[in-house]
Amino acid sequence: MNRLIVIDGNAMMHRAYHALPPLTTPDGKPAHVVYGFVSMILRLYQDLKPTHMTVAFDRPGPTFRNTLYADYQIQRPKMEDDFISQIAMVHDTVAAFGIPIYEADGFEADDVIGTIAEEVKRQTSKVKSDYIDQVIIVTGDRDILQLVEDDRVLCYMPTKGLSEGKLYAEKDVVERMGVSPGLIPDLKALMGDASDNYPGVPGIGPKTAIHLIGEFGSVDGVYAHIDTIKGKEKLLAGKESAMVSHELATIRTDAPITFDPANARIETLDTPRAQQALEALHFPSLIKRLRGERNPSEMKSEDTIVNKKAKTDTEQQQLF
Repeated sequence: MNRLIVIDGNAMMHRAYHALPPLTTPDGKPAHVVYGFVSMILRLYQDLKPTHMTVAFDRPGPTFRNTLYADYQIQRPKMEDDFISQIAMVHDTVAAFGIPIYEADGFEADDVIGTIAEEVKRQTSKVKSDYIDQVIIVTGDRDILQLVEDDRVLCYMPTKGLSEGKLYAEKDVVERMGVSPGLIPDLKALMGDASDNYPGVPGIGPKTAIHLIGEFGSVDGVYAHIDTIKGKEKLLAGKESAMVSHELATIRTDAPITFDPANARIETLDTPRAQQALEALHFPSLIKRLRGERNPSEMKSEDTIVNKKAKTDTEQQQLF
């Protein structure tokens, strides 16, 4: 099976930043985000056995969502300087592994990931080595669960720090969110999303939103049957907000990128360029892992360090 791993770069950089204790290179540069990101790549490669890998990143500057809703994500704190200084380092290290990076001005990494998943579903390549059978999206952002589809597109979400995670198929999404993957934007249209700072319908909480979607099938179905709904006043007053929130919550699949499976194929991560990059960062333990020289006791010890400051899954989700 050809399996593509798509990493939500910004979400996972933030997870590494908050999960790991401060770490610096010998010349004093912050490096714990880079360390955590590389550690995650190595573990994903070992545990999920991908044949293809890629990373999607946000671009600096506003996106179409900021144009659509001025207060979108306005409450999020300014990125710390020691985080910002590591972004380029993460990009360079990912490139050193031979993993292609995709990003697009005006779009979030979520939309880039959605576009890659859609292009994979439409793929027509007759070259067997370039045909992707399965996509696994790695993220801490629950919005991306809307892309899960049968066994074709799955989502891997860390549950503790960076070393443990859960693989989400459709049934797991329903269990966690209360609706099927494709209805997550409808759910967010009604209940809003505090982490992204859009309101949905004021006064409609998660339980009511799940009930309404379950009964009427979609946010459009809710408003098509509005006269039959008890307490319809809130829904009527918040209709415009619901429609805007639905658009904000919907991951786009038309970002201006072209995904090439051939470029994303990974035969090995253990390349001279990758070793040079880790040597330059003074990460001897990661070099050993790259070369397959770590024994089980060393791996367990490192996991303890990686998870030392890890937040619980619920706490981490508040970051995204």
